[in-house]
Amino acid sequence: MSAAIEIADVSKIYDGVRAVDAVAMDVKAGEFFSLLGPSGCGKTTTLRMIAGFDTPSAGEIRVDGVDITHMPAHKRDMAMVFQNYALFPHRTVAENVAFGLRMRKIDKVTIAAKVKAALAMVELSGMEDRRPAQLSGGQQQRVALARAIVIGPRVLLCDEPLGALDKKLRQQMQFELKQLQKTLGLTLVFVTHDQEEALAMSDRIAVMNAGRVEQVGTPVEIYDRPQTRFVADFIGDTNIFRGQCVTLDNAVGIAVGNGLVLALPEAAAVADSASLSVALRPEKIRLSPGAARLAITAGTSANGTVESTNFLGGAVLYRIMLDGGQLVLVQQPNAGADRLHAPGSQVTLDWSPSDLVILKD
Repeated sequence: MSAAIEIADVSKIYDGVRAVDAVAMDVKAGEFFSLLGPSGCGKTTTLRMIAGFDTPSAGEIRVDGVDITHMPAHKRDMAMVFQNYALFPHRTVAENVAFGLRMRKIDKVTIAAKVKAALAMVELSGMEDRRPAQLSGGQQQRVALARAIVIGPRVLLCDEPLGALDKKLRQQMQFELKQLQKTLGLTLVFVTHDQEEALAMSDRIAVMNAGRVEQVGTPVEIYDRPQTRFVADFIGDTNIFRGQCVTLDNAVGIAVGNGLVLALPEAAAVADSASLSVALRPEKIRLSPGAARLAITAGTSANGTVESTNFLGGAVLYRIMLDGGQLVLVQQPNAGADRLHAPGSQVTLDWSPSDLVILKD
């Protein structure tokens, strides 16, 4: 049965440096929960405290309501998968997978049956007698997963387990790991610095920065409604504007300089003349050929010139210099070579105020 995890104001201080600073969050039973952030943000330290490899300097960690803050790692009913796999090179695949069961003094017949079942689950049946050096990176990662799940843990912890794989294999393993987690009903805490990976796999994500949690939410919430400037900037491409609030016709806008004004969502509750930042995703902006210099509507459109294009396969990312001097990113679906806006082309941009997100600095 999977477990729920509560992290209550947990901090970790190393040599006077606060690596984790009063982190508070809950992981639901059976949830795929990711800790996402740049290197040095505290995500791996947080994972190690959940695992019991590090002890918090302050705060508590509870599993199903039981305080495990000072419980030894081997008593926590958890398993961990590392980026470097941590396989024993001199042992066979079967021996590697069986290691945790042998440490628990399980009988040989049961071990053999459990190892066979675990290897079948990660699609490695028939490779029991190979050694790690005879396996590909993806196969080694599957062995590491089998070794973790064979003991039947209530919580599976993964520290950037797919980071050493090439992109295509990593995407395949993302799907397989997600399916395995759902099939087994595990509570899984997953550390990654890869935004696309976290968005693709997670039920919920905690975005971390400088030892703190900036935002917790579903992938859609994190991407479409970032709460802070850091989250908006870290998750995918975005345009961030800062300016002063002004009054428009029947609306409120933000003046960002050189005559550009962005109309804010109708529900925006901001004080007149307040200074704030807003985010607008590149794919939320629509492009039209501007040969005729289309008339613009104050707050919801602007004219500009294409500076460069970045072909992404299924989409095209444009860098556009607005007439007022602001550089804006715009992403459009790939509609064919004859629909591309070449560098130097004049274009008109328009957007919906509802797509603007007001950020906390």
